[in-house]
Amino acid sequence: MEEYLAKIKNRSAMKEAVERVKGEGKKVIFTNGCFDILHQGHIRFLSEAKKCGDYLIVGLNSDRSVRKIKGKNRPLMPVGARAELLAALCFVDGVVIFDEKDPLAIIKYLQPRVLAKGSDWAEEDIIGAELIKKTGGEVKRIPLVPGISTSAIIRRIANFYSVRNS
Repeated sequence: MEEYLAKIKNRSAMKEAVERVKGEGKKVIFTNGCFDILHQGHIRFLSEAKKCGDYLIVGLNSDRSVRKIKGKNRPLMPVGARAELLAALCFVDGVVIFDEKDPLAIIKYLQPRVLAKGSDWAEEDIIGAELIKKTGGEVKRIPLVPGISTSAIIRRIANFYSVRNS
């Protein structure tokens, strides 16, 4: 088994890791998303998120959760593959999968010090922001790479195959 796969943890194992890291005086960062097709924008975002503290946790939407948000044709990649790709990144310290439509329950459970989201989210719309700020934490909005998104990549692939097959 690859060592990086140990970064993928269930909720209770992730809580234990968070408590250990906090006990060492380190700052825990949490972000979340679907990460359906890992791309340059994700890499830059996660790299910047890691700079906000010491231990970066990615909350990953389960397949069912992604379908609730993105529709019946998503995700394109199953949760196991998405989790493994994220865990293989050197700046990701942990991956935890959640089944809810939003990450509020896992944020409440883990109580990170920093909540990181893309700058496309207004701070008042970031789920968990109010909770994090109430407990003395920080909310960081990280600039996105212009023109790069999973939806745009899917459209380009669909267009490529529709033109090619016409």
